[in-house]
Amino acid sequence: MSRRILAVDCGNSRLKWGVHDGDGWLAQGLLGYAELPQLEALLGSQPRADHAAACNVAGAEVGEAVAARLAGLGLPLHWVAAQPAGHGVRNLYEDPGQLGADRWAALVGARALHGRACLVVSAGTATTVDVLDGEGGFQGGLILPGTALMRRALAEGTARLPLADGRFSALPRNTMDAIASGCLLAQAGAIERMFEQVADLPGAACLVGGGAAGELFDLLRVPKRRVDHLALEGLARIGRDLAPLKPQEPS
Repeated sequence: MSRRILAVDCGNSRLKWGVHDGDGWLAQGLLGYAELPQLEALLGSQPRADHAAACNVAGAEVGEAVAARLAGLGLPLHWVAAQPAGHGVRNLYEDPGQLGADRWAALVGARALHGRACLVVSAGTATTVDVLDGEGGFQGGLILPGTALMRRALAEGTARLPLADGRFSALPRNTMDAIASGCLLAQAGAIERMFEQVADLPGAACLVGGGAAGELFDLLRVPKRRVDHLALEGLARIGRDLAPLKPQEPS
């Protein structure tokens, strides 16, 4: 019988979690960091996992809080970090350990889901655009400010431009739409330019996830697939590959 894995992605802005049984997701959810004290009770009401695999880019304080609440459930926890190779992916970063744990998990998730060359896009507070070749080699990638950060930078760095809440338009005719459309097309252009790295490889596609994926997806003029939680998919795969972990004693 497959082990159930609790995947926990501590992102820049919020925590994403899910329970995977090897065939699919039994439950998923989001939690703001102000709500972290509720995590133990929340997970206690979900399908019971055998152990947890987690990644954290939100800092030590968040990591310690998550670990304490999982310990309260007696749930073994493995913190994921980028490796030179593993789970079908070879990490060709100059310093493999410098790659963010969330990017590594997303690459593992993309490889598990697609199995061919792809561009791995996680659009959130930051947007990452990573190239995965047909043999599972991570060739490199980009980090951009996300669309919300781009809009905020214009508002904070200029005297007269507002914090825009506009809509996309191919030919914007007001300032709000001009800012929103410029930020979105800047992201789409970077993604499409990077897709050229894999466009000629068999079955190549762009896998797009993250909280801002909905804004970008329809603008992309490349073969594409929406995957809402790429890092969680990778964490579930990593968790299944782990040797059984020793249970923690509830605190």
